[in-house]
Amino acid sequence: MNAPIQTSEMTRVFGRIGVLSFGGPAAQIALMHKELVEDRDWLTEGQFLRALSFCMLLPGPEAMQLATYAGWRMRGILGGLIAGGLFVLPGAAVIMVLALAYASFGALPWVQGLFLGVQAAVVVIIIAALRKVASKALKGSIAYALAVASFLTLFFFNVPFPVVILAAGIIGALALPRPDAPVVTAPAKLDQSLGVILIGSMIWFAPIALLWLLDAAFLTQVALFFSKLAVVTFGGAYAVLAYMTQAVVGDLGWLSTPQMMDALGLAETTPGPLILVTQFVAMVAGQAEGGWMLAIVAGILTLWVTFVPCFIWIFAGAPLIDWLEGQARLQAALKGITAAVVGVIANLSLWFALHVLFSRLSEIHVGPLRLLWPEVTSLDPIALGLALLAGYAMLWRGWGMILVMCLCAGISLLITGMG
Repeated sequence: MNAPIQTSEMTRVFGRIGVLSFGGPAAQIALMHKELVEDRDWLTEGQFLRALSFCMLLPGPEAMQLATYAGWRMRGILGGLIAGGLFVLPGAAVIMVLALAYASFGALPWVQGLFLGVQAAVVVIIIAALRKVASKALKGSIAYALAVASFLTLFFFNVPFPVVILAAGIIGALALPRPDAPVVTAPAKLDQSLGVILIGSMIWFAPIALLWLLDAAFLTQVALFFSKLAVVTFGGAYAVLAYMTQAVVGDLGWLSTPQMMDALGLAETTPGPLILVTQFVAMVAGQAEGGWMLAIVAGILTLWVTFVPCFIWIFAGAPLIDWLEGQARLQAALKGITAAVVGVIANLSLWFALHVLFSRLSEIHVGPLRLLWPEVTSLDPIALGLALLAGYAMLWRGWGMILVMCLCAGISLLITGMG
């Protein structure tokens, strides 16, 4: 990096990254690499890769945290706030408009026709994500065993997601081979990082405390629920979606299962991190609870509790990157969590596919065992055909996600409109 980077130039570049950040974390990371490493000398290749490895250790969207780190290296905390904020805000603005429109028009037949096509494509998108994560995460028999065990405990025994992640981390730390890592002593800035965590946590929880004092029961519940999600979202948004769906649909009753599937489909079509689906969920729940004003407040609150922790992790941890790379046991624990995430995403893909393809499902309980069983006569042939088309286009022909979603939505709208 030769000369100091002007704030205006940084704002322009990260604004463009935020607007163009479609296609999930892989595409977003590739876009940042081109903008920051290839087209400009704002980061070296080594800095970029070390930062990416660090962000993958953290809960939350790694691409957004990578943008925050890049901004932090250039202009300190102000730069991190600008870069991370601009990565999230374009998608958040789109989600806000879509959520309000969905609350008003989502029940219309032609809208439902569009969503059927989107949902069928999302089935394949999750399978593609599963395949990609599995190819990188499953190295060795212990990793495979962790993936299988996480799937079985989630799908058949309904074990809470945080318990699965915690157990995988402990098993990984104890059983997985530890990478050869240089022994690095704790840096002098450790106290400074602890101070950032303390002050940042106080800022993060301030709105929640205020809502509790004001006895705003619904908003307090929203804030606490999505705060909990923010600290267990290891492995990307797909890893936590099944847990979120179970809580939002079954425990809290904020959304129906079809609404939750629509939320994921809409989040796939917008720029920014997929975890913005939490904003959509909060807004739809807020609209049902108290109208459009409460929906907007719930959406903004959810953005706060979801993304403020991401800034805290980066501002506290970025100065410690070299030290963290030397913690072999921590690296092994994160490998265990990554392996378990494969099973978590497999659980999500099967759950989502069953709900898209069949209109009626029943739960069979035998002791602690729980099994989702579809009624064969409720199979939706249109959804099945669209899912097969999406699978051929994405997995076999290599078509892009947005193109496949638009194709399936258009065909579904045409078929349902003719019916």
